Amino acid sequence: MSDNIPFDLQQIIISKLPVELEEIILNKLTVDSIPIGLQSLELCISWKSLIDSSDFILKHRQHQHQHLLVRYKDAVNLELKYVSIADTDTDTFPQNPVSVTVPQSVVNLDEPYTTIDSPHGLLCLFSITDRKAVIWNPSVRKAVDVVLPDIADDEMCRTVLGFGVCRETRDPKIVKIKMDTKIHKEGGVYVFTLSTRIWRSVYRSNVPSKFIIFGEEQVVVGGVVYWLAVPRFGEVKLPDRLAHTHCNLSMLKPRESLVAIEGCVEDSELVYHVWVMKDGVPKLFEKLFTISGHSPYGSLNSVRGFRKTGEALVELQAHRSIRTLAAYEPYSKSIKNIGTSEKHIYVYSYTETLLLLDQPVITN
Repeated sequence: MSDNIPFDLQQIIISKLPVELEEIILNKLTVDSIPIGLQSLELCISWKSLIDSSDFILKHRQHQHQHLLVRYKDAVNLELKYVSIADTDTDTFPQNPVSVTVPQSVVNLDEPYTTIDSPHGLLCLFSITDRKAVIWNPSVRKAVDVVLPDIADDEMCRTVLGFGVCRETRDPKIVKIKMDTKIHKEGGVYVFTLSTRIWRSVYRSNVPSKFIIFGEEQVVVGGVVYWLAVPRFGEVKLPDRLAHTHCNLSMLKPRESLVAIEGCVEDSELVYHVWVMKDGVPKLFEKLFTISGHSPYGSLNSVRGFRKTGEALVELQAHRSIRTLAAYEPYSKSIKNIGTSEKHIYVYSYTETLLLLDQPVITN
């Protein structure tokens, strides 16, 4: 819209946009075009205000398709790389992997681990060593550094970190839990909100008194799994089979469902049992399928995620330290090689969004 039109009139025009025209804008607006457009002096304040609004960001997300973000280390030079793959329903999957620009702040992190809020398309990478977190939207090439204060990681005390986006405000949040590892008791729970850039303490009445570690990215409290959703803690009770298992457990969230992955050695073979929580009912978990066996691409090593079709994304040990990413179809039990053969492969499903659009562009 021309800058010759008075600002007040531009606001009126935008506020009167018919639903049909807004739908056209949403369908035609791609995240690839946003970063460049927002830097243009010709983009008026009113249009930027429309694109930045919570309602527009929510509607835009509803028009986007799911993608898979694959992180790995190059087998030759050990460089950390990311590629994005469109998670289509067609038989041509995967096709046209796209290299993703990685923020320098992410590259510089020492031994980071990653959490992701898939529907909102944000990743959060933590480094206890650097005492820093990076919230990153790979779709719009925006990232925000967050200092992690009062971090402990020794024999006496441990810090557990989590990440999520508030469903009501779409505000990214980081939760920090300090624990006494000797008596498994929490020493403080704090929540960081991106919009205010402030850490605040969570009321003690909302926090259970006993904690144990559940893998690297989740927390279990007395057999209950917790994750960040809103500024209070909710709970999901595990069934006895999983609560008292001697196998390795991990959690994934395919298609907005809570899934428990139970990794066991049975008859000298590594197998993974996949359980899903039914209808959000605590303790009601149903076993979906079991992944086991070998393939021409290598032996089963781990479950890394899920496609929107329900296929499991598995990591296969090809030879020595080289890993291969493949898709496991649970009904036919067939395995399809996705084509990524590198080291330390991780997969995150996400939907492209406009969150963090108001942050500086990654220039590296």
